[in-house]
Amino acid sequence: MLECLKKIDKKATGIFAAGVLFGTAGIKILSSKDAKKAYTHVTAAVLRAKECVMKVATNVQENAEDIYAEAQQINEERAVQEEEIDGTKEKDTGISQEETE
Repeated sequence: MLECLKKIDKKATGIFAAGVLFGTAGIKILSSKDAKKAYTHVTAAVLRAKECVMKVATNVQENAEDIYAEAQQINEERAVQEEEIDGTKEKDTGISQEETE
């Protein structure tokens, strides 16, 4: 039996015991009222940040939709102008676009 006790690594055993002690103390600290209060404040700050980010994202999305709508309108106006120009060319030459193809 003494041989068995001699083979135990005292340094490793001490490190294990210290880890258990710190782990137990850590659990007590993390579950304390002060820690819970800190968690609550951090969570509240995260929720405020989320709200701010969502406002910015909504604003960016609205701007993108406005830009898209204006771009579509520009393309529609350009298509109408091109049709008018093509129609004027056909009248001037007396040749339809189908005949030229």
